[in-house]
Amino acid sequence: MSHVVLLGDSIFDNAAYVRGGPAVIDQVAGLLPDGWRATLKAVDGSVIDDVHRQLERLPGDASHLILSAGGNDILGELGVLGARVGTVGEGLRRLADIRERFDRDYDRLIRAIRGRGLPSAVCTIYNPWFPDPGLQREAVTALCLFDDVIIRAAQRSRLPILDLRALCTSEEDFATPIEPSTIGGDKIAHAIVDLVLHHDFARGHSVLWGNHLMSEG
Repeated sequence: MSHVVLLGDSIFDNAAYVRGGPAVIDQVAGLLPDGWRATLKAVDGSVIDDVHRQLERLPGDASHLILSAGGNDILGELGVLGARVGTVGEGLRRLADIRERFDRDYDRLIRAIRGRGLPSAVCTIYNPWFPDPGLQREAVTALCLFDDVIIRAAQRSRLPILDLRALCTSEEDFATPIEPSTIGGDKIAHAIVDLVLHHDFARGHSVLWGNHLMSEG
């Protein structure tokens, strides 16, 4: 029996935001073939360091690990977008300091996941859906720095990358500016199941997954 475990934050643990609709874990479980299981270890509000505790509580028969983490770490730094600086360079240095901390924390987590010896994949952080156009532009631009960290860490560890930015691209995909709706969750669930069923984990190569699903849809 194969057993998919979802790790991370409210991108997977979104039940509180879908008003009684199916959460991502329910959608994944409903799409998996007979004989497969799905377990939610992701916890709403978790930051990168919290996922280490989730790893300690993996089911004994876990066969695949899917990670979506880092968004709350960035959310905690959102105030930097309103900080007054003297030059563009100073602003970039502040972002660089945050990025370097994020890089260290995320790399440590990826190494811990790799240490489990299970087929694993990571998700990028999708772009939010802030109603303020100015904040939206700033957030999308800044997130590129952190998604780059995620992609590079996955490439170093030869893990496939599920690009949530290619999946959740319209207002209906969001229950709040930062949480997936049942519609967005359905897209994420289909991509997770497509990845675990069709990616050749044995080859140990990193690919960006998700864009082809949108072109097919």
